[in-house]
Amino acid sequence: MRATARVTAVLGPTNTGKTHYAIERMLGHRSGVIGLPLRLLAREVYDRIVAQRGPSVVALVTGEERIVPERTQYWVCTVEAMPMEIGADFVAVDEIQLCGDPERGHVFTDRLLRARGLVETMFLGSDVMRGAISALVPHVTFLRRERFSTLTWAGSKKISRMPPRSAIVGFSVDNVYAIAELIRRQKGGCAVVMGALSPRTRNAQVALYQNGDVDYLVATDAIGMGLNLDIQHVAFSSTVKFDGRRMRHLFPHELGQIAGRAGRHTEPGTFGVTGEAEPLDEGVVDAIENHRFAPIQRLHWRNDRLEFGTVERLIASLEEPTSNEWLSRAREADDLGALKALAGQPEVRDLLRMPHQVKLLWDVCRIPDFRGISATEHVTLLARIFGFLCNGKVPNDWLVRAIARIDRPSGDIDTLSKRLAYIRTWTYVAQRRGWVEDESHWREETRAVEDRLSDALHGALTQRFVDRRTSVLMRRLKQKESLVAEVNDKGEVTVEGEFVGRLEGFRFRQDASNSPDEARTLRQAAVQALRPEFHLRADRFYNSPDTEMDFTEQGGLMWGDQAVGKLVSGAEPLRPQVEAFVDEDAGAEVAEKVRRRLQHFIDRKVAAQFEPLLAMSRDETLTGLARGFAFRLVESLGIIPREQVAEEVKALDQDARSALRKHGVRFGQFTIFLPLLLKPAPTRLRLVLWSLSNGLQEFPESPPPGLVTIPHIADVPKMHYTLAGYHPAGSRAIRIDMLERLADLLRAKDSRAGFEATPDMLSITGMTLEQFAGLMQGLGYRAEPGERPKVKAAAPEAGAAEAPATGEGAEPSVEAAAAPEMSAPEASPVDGAPEDASAPAPEEAAAVEMENFYTFTWAPRRPDRGPRRHDRAQGEGRGRSARAPQGETPAEGGSEARPPRGDRPERQGHHGKPKGKGGKPDRKGDRNQPKSFESRPARPEKIDPDNPFAVLAALRDRT
Repeated sequence: MRATARVTAVLGPTNTGKTHYAIERMLGHRSGVIGLPLRLLAREVYDRIVAQRGPSVVALVTGEERIVPERTQYWVCTVEAMPMEIGADFVAVDEIQLCGDPERGHVFTDRLLRARGLVETMFLGSDVMRGAISALVPHVTFLRRERFSTLTWAGSKKISRMPPRSAIVGFSVDNVYAIAELIRRQKGGCAVVMGALSPRTRNAQVALYQNGDVDYLVATDAIGMGLNLDIQHVAFSSTVKFDGRRMRHLFPHELGQIAGRAGRHTEPGTFGVTGEAEPLDEGVVDAIENHRFAPIQRLHWRNDRLEFGTVERLIASLEEPTSNEWLSRAREADDLGALKALAGQPEVRDLLRMPHQVKLLWDVCRIPDFRGISATEHVTLLARIFGFLCNGKVPNDWLVRAIARIDRPSGDIDTLSKRLAYIRTWTYVAQRRGWVEDESHWREETRAVEDRLSDALHGALTQRFVDRRTSVLMRRLKQKESLVAEVNDKGEVTVEGEFVGRLEGFRFRQDASNSPDEARTLRQAAVQALRPEFHLRADRFYNSPDTEMDFTEQGGLMWGDQAVGKLVSGAEPLRPQVEAFVDEDAGAEVAEKVRRRLQHFIDRKVAAQFEPLLAMSRDETLTGLARGFAFRLVESLGIIPREQVAEEVKALDQDARSALRKHGVRFGQFTIFLPLLLKPAPTRLRLVLWSLSNGLQEFPESPPPGLVTIPHIADVPKMHYTLAGYHPAGSRAIRIDMLERLADLLRAKDSRAGFEATPDMLSITGMTLEQFAGLMQGLGYRAEPGERPKVKAAAPEAGAAEAPATGEGAEPSVEAAAAPEMSAPEASPVDGAPEDASAPAPEEAAAVEMENFYTFTWAPRRPDRGPRRHDRAQGEGRGRSARAPQGETPAEGGSEARPPRGDRPERQGHHGKPKGKGGKPDRKGDRNQPKSFESRPARPEKIDPDNPFAVLAALRDRT
């Protein structure tokens, strides 16, 4: 070394620009060498120098990478790979405080003692090395560098509350991955940086963080070794790490080295703890904030004057002690352990005949255990490589097979990480001169495999620990750029090409998120981009026809297949209000426009479906009782059970009834209704409106259209069936209009003496005979089953009478059974049995086919009905005089006579009066009324003979 060579120690905390200062000094010399603690940092410095001087004069030498141009002037290396005898003008060693590291300290101590530049030597590191450097390096000049920014303790924070631009530090791969997974769920994603990553993977991960794609970085203590990142906060997930031999607490200067990465240049930084890490002591916090640490008292050292005469002498020279008080012999490193293991193998010792072979063995032992499987397997691999080298070089075919097993860029993170570790072994071998044939080929081949695996690992890390969608949207929002949102025909919303959710009507349903923070980010991005879409969609909706809208049976309002609102109760049943489903972020203008359009739709729907009812409510010619009854019909949405308004019906005179009939009102035996409102569309709307006005939580649904009867479920309220247009009777409920048609047929039958079902009755109800019997029982009749021989088709005569009955519910007589032709008119094949073409022969009488039949009689005394009133007509003659007084119904009084008839579908005569046969007024009802026992008042001027209530009122007046 020249006598004028200058040695400078540039010491100070992190973020002082020491490395930048050294690079500038090196580039001021003709040649230079700089040693860095990590190949990641070496690659970063190499790229910086190449950008300034070009690749033709800059070399990169690490254990696994060697780029050496012919005109190399500046060497960027890891500390272990520094060329010591090239005679460079400038030599620098970064992070010199690693002389105190138990694992690698002896390498840095060797460079401190032996690495010198011809003109200038520079050691960069922490103030803790001032005493050791002063004692071991003569004529050294110290240069103090102050930190550009402040560093402040921020205490303990949960990861969920970690501020953006934070780095969380872990000290194991498992710990790093666990933290990264948690951050992805809570924050949307993070980058991962570890010393074991290849430079290509590390740079790609750092780019994610530096570009703002993610706001969080999870790393090992590798970030403390000079990596320059825009970090504002450093959080320690633990303050204990495994140093290769044991778990130990980090020293304060090690904590300060890592925490110092927070705050770049003049930006202040903070540090703290997270997870299960205990808060730091006040003394440690003060030391980190003020950069005052206890000096390093001992440096790890290993003898550099090695003897290669025999393997024993080599081992002894490596274990030679030192008497220097500043130095302590390093613990047994991996290379020394491997040397001892190989020296104990006979097949290896047989190859150690010359000193150069011993030196070769030592070079092989210095291959790092990148794979980290086990010491035994590593030693086995070293023995194989040493055997190859003793016989020449590593065979190409063996390398081909070994690399082919690794060159598979597929699999999960752990698999790819292992393959990267394996390829680093062969990359290291390919970098040694004379170890392989065609060195340039194998260097390029191993580098290409490492690049492919690195890219695959970066992709796997990003896929697992980064939500690309959230990161893209966050970056766009930070840059305050206008976001481009698109909504396809399926309602899928994409922002900047990333799927964020679906637009259902005027509500945005965002995609499932793993954390509240991510959900807020997604919604913020989507809503900002969807505001114009909300207005465009509202305009399109407002101008859309009613045919594109509908309501559900539970009161929902639909636009196509999208829910856009719901019905709510209004002041009147026929005046429902609407509630629009519109996001608050869409704005009040959009919400009001949607609400108005929905209100127009439902108002028109009610007006169209209930036009007869609304017309009746607006008819000013209806006065008195008629107007009041019309009001009751409007309130009941066009259907009222007769039993509920029996008194009102009785009070209506003929003119009032006639006025109501003009609006389509039918006074049925069981129900007062408007037949037009029994159609499926009004029925469906009626159920919804009635449910709204009654505050039901679950609305009854309308039956399928076209069914005459439906099952009668006991738990369903009777009113639900009435509103649906059905009347419950037994196990079935029959449609109201069909029931009235059936009632017209039943009125012609003698319910006292008994009668059988006719084909018309079964046709109206669409039932079998057995089902019809159940229906009749539900209507208040007794059904007596019987059996008789089946009648031939030609046997009945045109004027045949019904079979005589022996009493209420009695079985047919023997004579009737022997003469079935007497009951032929009622024995029609209603059960679907085929008719016999010829009468059975006498000898075949025993084989006559039998048929079932039912005899129905009026039997109002049932457990579910109240007490009946006295039958004033009981015992008074036969025919119509033996029937119940008209105007009585089972629900109204339960008389033993059959129920009253309602409006009949007869023709209308002049002045709106019904006609009998031949077009003349039917007075038969008047003649058949029971006689009174007392003097009666004068007969009313107008009595509708077909109105049972009017007749009954007249009879009461007479009595």
